Amino acid sequence: MTQNEIIAGLTEIFHDVFDDDSIVVTRELTANDVDDWDSLEHINLIGAVERKYKIRFSMKEVSSMKNVGEMIDIIAERAK
Repeated sequence: MTQNEIIAGLTEIFHDVFDDDSIVVTRELTANDVDDWDSLEHINLIGAVERKYKIRFSMKEVSSMKNVGEMIDIIAERAK
């Protein structure tokens, strides 16, 4: 799975979770860049990503992700 394919999938998830089709998903995107990205929506986002990619993030991974790029890297690694 390529990075572009992952970004495309994450874009769908972000648009759905945050109900905002204007969000542009990039590696640099952080919670500070999305108005409604609070702790509850973070849980919803992680759950949606786990369901789509059939993976499980560890608590350490969830708490240490600083941007979407780190999420992309984890998804790409698990997809191998």
